[in-house]
Amino acid sequence: MALLNVTSPHAHGPLSTATVMQLVLLATVPGIAALVWIFGAGVLVNLAISAAVSLACEAAILKVRGRPVGFYLKDYSALVTAILLGIALPPYAPWWVVAIGACFAIGVAKQLYGGLGYNPFNPAMAAYVVLLISLPVQMTQWGAPFSNPAMGLGDALASNLFGSVDAVTSATPLDALKQGIGEAGQTFGSLGGFGWEWINLAFLAGGLYLLWRGIFTWHAPISMLIALAVMAFLFPNEAQGRIHSVLFHLFSGATMFGAFFIITDPVSSATTPRGKIVFGALIGVLIYAIRHWGNYPDAVAFAVMLLNLAAPFIDQYTQPRTFGHRGARS
Repeated sequence: MALLNVTSPHAHGPLSTATVMQLVLLATVPGIAALVWIFGAGVLVNLAISAAVSLACEAAILKVRGRPVGFYLKDYSALVTAILLGIALPPYAPWWVVAIGACFAIGVAKQLYGGLGYNPFNPAMAAYVVLLISLPVQMTQWGAPFSNPAMGLGDALASNLFGSVDAVTSATPLDALKQGIGEAGQTFGSLGGFGWEWINLAFLAGGLYLLWRGIFTWHAPISMLIALAVMAFLFPNEAQGRIHSVLFHLFSGATMFGAFFIITDPVSSATTPRGKIVFGALIGVLIYAIRHWGNYPDAVAFAVMLLNLAAPFIDQYTQPRTFGHRGARS
């Protein structure tokens, strides 16, 4: 009788779930530092609120389900979701926006489907999409780069919690490009969006660290970046040359964050080597299509959600060939 090899959870590795999650948290530090440097302490307030609400929500649902709370909290998966969501949100979003997003990410996108390992969508991106569609005004109030770093932690808390301190906001570079506003040096930097190029470089550094540690393989992130670059080269924005368009889309918005921290989610993405290439490439194509022809300037979350739906289908048709048997016999 021939035994067919299938995908996880049968694969075992030397790193535990908790260790992997800790390494992911460590890899986000350069990107978080860049966000704080460019946008100010509001980033830290978002992360704190998101982490507190996510952990509380996870503990409450585990208690209701009769699961050991301490055991599951120690795998750090809820904290990783909280940090990824906090990174994606505008730095001075009202506290209740962050709280709603954290509750949805843990309570609906993760626990409603059975918890870690069963969620069909990336929880952080699912929450981000829900917030963006439901609360577009609050979700598009990004700070102007380098305009709020002088705002201390106390002012950031006052702004997020009470709205008593106004943060300087502006359109993101991707939004400015779509609307035809902004000037070079104020909206567009040397590689990508002004300020955002440093954020993307920081997340690229963190992603390469995870790649070096073997937390994920190169297939999905590299294919996504190549596909995005090819699309930007073939269909450049009218205001940009082909090469500038490629660099701009690679180093603006959530490109590197999405490539190395979102689409590499082992639960909601494709699992076969060829499947990961297809998965990443289609996300790259969708990101550019939505950015260039759609209504949303950045498109990482929407592209990821759409391909999360297609991941099982991709895996089904990209299974590696098995050798040593002709087929099942009765």
